[in-house]
Amino acid sequence: MSSDTIKSESIKLGLPKGRMKEGVLDLLETAGIKVRISSRAYRPSISLPGYDTKILKPQDIVEMLNIGSRDLGFAGADWVDELKADIVEVVDTKMDPVRLVAAAPKSLLENGKLPKKHIVVASEYQRIAKNWIEKSKLNASFVRCYGATEVFPPEDADCIIDNTSTGSTLRANGLEITDEIMTSSTRLYASQQAMANPVKRKEIERFALLVQSVIDARSRVMVLVNVESKDLEKVVSLLPAMRQPTVNQLHSGAGYVVKAAIPREKLPEIIPAIKKAGGTDIVVNKICQLIA
Repeated sequence: MSSDTIKSESIKLGLPKGRMKEGVLDLLETAGIKVRISSRAYRPSISLPGYDTKILKPQDIVEMLNIGSRDLGFAGADWVDELKADIVEVVDTKMDPVRLVAAAPKSLLENGKLPKKHIVVASEYQRIAKNWIEKSKLNASFVRCYGATEVFPPEDADCIIDNTSTGSTLRANGLEITDEIMTSSTRLYASQQAMANPVKRKEIERFALLVQSVIDARSRVMVLVNVESKDLEKVVSLLPAMRQPTVNQLHSGAGYVVKAAIPREKLPEIIPAIKKAGGTDIVVNKICQLIA
């Protein structure tokens, strides 16, 4: 294969700047993908061959995927919806979970709802905001803003549409949530053009497998427990493994060691139950990658 062909089939990857950046870089690092950011800060290199990588604003990544100038990239679902982009969701990382909400000063609200009078709605999300105004049948005008949306009320807007994870910033600015419009998270997207290219699609699927393996691993832990023969079946029955727990005999036949990857959130109930059923020497290990 010529160098020109290799270059033409390279994967053009978009990495997000801003609040998403550190989470995505950590995700890739855990997946074994090294990202090296040099003095050319917006054009890092990664340890996978054949990748042309650029750091961009998430909304720019969405735009470039939509027109096909980038093949693969991380962005928020909110911007995909806002830009009405025709792109393919490959993996939901579940990182940076936020709600897109409408919020207004409590003094403006009537029984917790926006008033019938004319109001001004400010947001970075122009399409979403205008659709919400129409759907809510509000008497409202829209004002486009570019960051720090929460400071617009009450002088420059009556209501805002913005994303929030905890609502603390809204509360700190005297705003109360009146409606939830959608939920969003950081996701891996691909362009339609790249997915239609068999060579690029194969590489995208390989990249997605590595990313998904880290996400799946974060939801489980590896539990190892020693158990005597008489208690083996009781302990095994308690472990919600992905398929079946692994059981190995200890040296000299002194019982068994049982190993299973279990959901992390079940630890508080499972550990005491294992102990009660006769399990001993319980070890809980972090899993870095998990491929079913």
